[in-house]
Amino acid sequence: MFLTPKQIVSYLDEYIIGQKNAKKTIAIALRNRYRRMQLPKELQDEIMPKNILMIGSTGVGKTEIARRLAKSLDLPFVKVEASKYTEVGFVGRDVESMVRDLVAASITLVKEKHKEKNKELIEEYVTKKILEKLLPPLPKMASETKKEEYKKSFDKMKEKLLKGELDNLKIEIEIPKTGFAIDDSSLPPELARAQESFAKIFTIGLNKEEIKKEVTVKEAKDLLRTEASEKLLDMEQIKAEALQKAQEEGIIFIDEIDKVAVSLKDHGRSDPSKEGVQRDLLPIVEGSTVSTKWGTVKTDHILFIAAGAFHVSKPSDLIPELQGRFPLRVELNSLDEETLYKILTQTKNSLIKQYKALLSVEGVNLEFEESALKAIAKLSFTANEKMEDIGARRLHTVIEKLLEDISFDAEEHKGETITITEDFVHQKLDNLVENEDIARYIL
Repeated sequence: MFLTPKQIVSYLDEYIIGQKNAKKTIAIALRNRYRRMQLPKELQDEIMPKNILMIGSTGVGKTEIARRLAKSLDLPFVKVEASKYTEVGFVGRDVESMVRDLVAASITLVKEKHKEKNKELIEEYVTKKILEKLLPPLPKMASETKKEEYKKSFDKMKEKLLKGELDNLKIEIEIPKTGFAIDDSSLPPELARAQESFAKIFTIGLNKEEIKKEVTVKEAKDLLRTEASEKLLDMEQIKAEALQKAQEEGIIFIDEIDKVAVSLKDHGRSDPSKEGVQRDLLPIVEGSTVSTKWGTVKTDHILFIAAGAFHVSKPSDLIPELQGRFPLRVELNSLDEETLYKILTQTKNSLIKQYKALLSVEGVNLEFEESALKAIAKLSFTANEKMEDIGARRLHTVIEKLLEDISFDAEEHKGETITITEDFVHQKLDNLVENEDIARYIL
């Protein structure tokens, strides 16, 4: 069952503090994908996704929202950066490659599902292959007594294998020689298909050959699982499913969209490829058919989420047609002192938890006083105000600087509890934050 908007927001709340509007808008857009799929086919085709434009400074959670969504949703998802693309005719990646990346992600997703569905068959294949190496089959003419003894030995060996008791045993297995394969989704589909054909020609002869390899039983399990997947899974069905899934449920997150916006005051001297990238992007966001080496994909129902800081340019600097294709706009708030404190203490895998865990490896028990955490948040906020506002990323710099010496001498403090106090925070960081010249380089 697909998550409800409240469940999506609740999940995002564990990792991202605040930004309620952005979470709510994205949650509704995602739920609408599920709602659309429950409708009659003729109505489904009419309902277009409402693409989203997220506006906010760096470090406020735009990319983090995308990253967490990718982890939680069973949907084909890719995150791309608009600044990496160039207009057709310029050297670089063309915008259609983002759709090819999406299909590749969809293939991986569907393949994993099929592996899970055929898990028992795959494991059976692996077990059979390994047992044949450990206990070679009896000749057909063997007596009944020998067959019974063999069956008992086989069952015992199988039990030990399944329990993992034979994992360190070495066996020799034969694995097919594989040809070369360059999986580059930025290649035009015609070139990708030609390359695949060449790879097949070179591989046909190789696949008939097998190479013998001495490995442990544990390593053999992994190698044979790959072999079993290739033999047991229906790749044509996987391709068809993946293409359908990419078309109907795919999400493309375009970061740094502001980098291809052309500011009016810079229009005379701006990079000519920027507006070209927007024009190339337009048909894909509007809905077109893109060729990939796996087949053609319609982009009409792919959900596009674009994000940018828009410090230099404004959303209105994007070409009007592209602006119209992102009807939902959400502005993410800059992080205040209170939000920075919550990010430090309330997120599921907060920085404080991470540093405690890292130093516990060295036997150091790291503790933070409440007042120290508030001081870290206050100093991070001050540093953001005085210099470039880099949002929550400032916390990384500040804490790294704060714990630098402790981390460096960790082995000398094995078995100790080190408590970070407010005084320690001020002693280490006050001078850095106050002195703007130093702060620019260090924080």
